[in-house]
Amino acid sequence: MLADFLKALGQLGDRHFLKILGLGVALSLALLVVCYVGLVQGLDWLLPDALVLPWFGEITWIDSLISWGSLLLMLVLSVFLMVPAASMFTGLFLDTVADAVEARHYPHLPPASQVGVMDGLIDSINFFGVLAAVNVVALLLYLLVGPLAPLLFWAVNGYLLGREYFQVAAMRRLGRKGARELRKRHAGQIWLAGILMAAPLSIPLVNLVIPVLGAATFTHLFHRLNGTVRYAPDPADKKSARA
Repeated sequence: MLADFLKALGQLGDRHFLKILGLGVALSLALLVVCYVGLVQGLDWLLPDALVLPWFGEITWIDSLISWGSLLLMLVLSVFLMVPAASMFTGLFLDTVADAVEARHYPHLPPASQVGVMDGLIDSINFFGVLAAVNVVALLLYLLVGPLAPLLFWAVNGYLLGREYFQVAAMRRLGRKGARELRKRHAGQIWLAGILMAAPLSIPLVNLVIPVLGAATFTHLFHRLNGTVRYAPDPADKKSARA
């Protein structure tokens, strides 16, 4: 599993990766900006411009407090927002990342059957809904488990993200049914890989590159579990041998 990640990390400078990374960062930042503006506007609508309090008199700096307070709140919420952003990434960009991975590491394979744009979009929207619903319920559990909340967050979202990323990567080669059967046979490994993806999603800035690395890592994971990797020497290894 570590080798899968290191292969993905080693390809991060690939022009296809960089293009998708830029799009992914733009998507994530756009999501954060929209949520931030909505939060500020909502608080501004609910709270008055000024308050008159006993002993303190009139307080006119509420707008500044809302702006700074909402900014700090969004930094915290960005940890949770990056999880659905990563899920949206699968339907939009995973095919492109997987194609780049296979072109470099598995060049002998025939072209994969691309998941239709509408099918991928529908799957992503459905998964986004499940992910959002599960995390809303999990918010209540986070309050109950106290210091163990990060572990619960990683476990829950690791399962969901691992399931989604692996399913989409495998569908390109095995179809929906075959991907589901392979995923069930290796559920433990896929869950662990999902946890290893969910953990850095909780680190601001670092989490911006994780969807790309996750898509590449799960592509390698699929080929390893499916047996493809045995026949897929890395072109870089051939160059080293000739040298």
